[in-house]
Amino acid sequence: MIKGFKVGHFSNEQLGTGTTVVLCEDGAVGGVDVRGSAPGTRETDLLKGCKAVQKINAVCLSGGSAFGLESCDGVMQYLFEKQKGHFTGTHYVPIVCGAVVYDLDYKQFGYPTKQDGYNACQNAKEQVETGNVGGGTGATVGKILGMDNCDKGGVGYFEMTLGDVQVGAIVITNALGDVIDIEKGCQVVAGAKKDGKYINTSKFILQNAVCGLQSGKNTTIGCVITNAKITREQANKLAELAQNGLALSISPVHTMMDGDTMFVMANGQEQCDFNLLSVAVAEVVRKAILSAVKK
Repeated sequence: MIKGFKVGHFSNEQLGTGTTVVLCEDGAVGGVDVRGSAPGTRETDLLKGCKAVQKINAVCLSGGSAFGLESCDGVMQYLFEKQKGHFTGTHYVPIVCGAVVYDLDYKQFGYPTKQDGYNACQNAKEQVETGNVGGGTGATVGKILGMDNCDKGGVGYFEMTLGDVQVGAIVITNALGDVIDIEKGCQVVAGAKKDGKYINTSKFILQNAVCGLQSGKNTTIGCVITNAKITREQANKLAELAQNGLALSISPVHTMMDGDTMFVMANGQEQCDFNLLSVAVAEVVRKAILSAVKK
């Protein structure tokens, strides 16, 4: 795990949902890119240029669709109690960004609450637990034929070291499309099935002229973390490039039925060639998505 960051989960197995929080309590330069067409997000405008606040303290990745954004309030409470955040001259205001996936049909209707977000912070540690935990508890992939024919998604993590620089990605994979492995000839490794066999969702849509799909029941979200020293503009560029990792591992991706959103947090400990970082970010995201479905 990259020094200066912690990741915590809280899972509600009964409801089939949960929340995952990425903490950098002393602040990290943040960026974001929203590529899907059905997003549920919080504090994304704050990360763009010409804004006063330069650093963020946490990214909260939750289930529960738009209801799940409530979990961000618990992260706020946790950080406020530790007096972490943007100092206004009289108070500390924690800067908590967030995004959600739709998992309301996985078990029963329910969503992560403020208390769940707080609990996820209390559970945060320097190792990342992956699989069916936190925001990935109710995550699924390959839903073109409905929930009875999809595969399980989840939380994935992958990191790499580039000299003194480290870069990693935490991703909640909950896509309409299939997860593919480009190192295996774009083989489908998780997705929609018919009679026990993967149908290849992109080909299925084209061959059957599928239309009238239900919207907003998917979404892949994540956060790239690094100890590199970068500007906010570079963080936003990295978030754009992180979406390439989704495009290399999910097919189809960035659909009208997904709200794909990627954040970046950089704590600025090490100098780094930005072009090197730009290449690495897509790879760590791609492998994090693979790890989510394999776990």
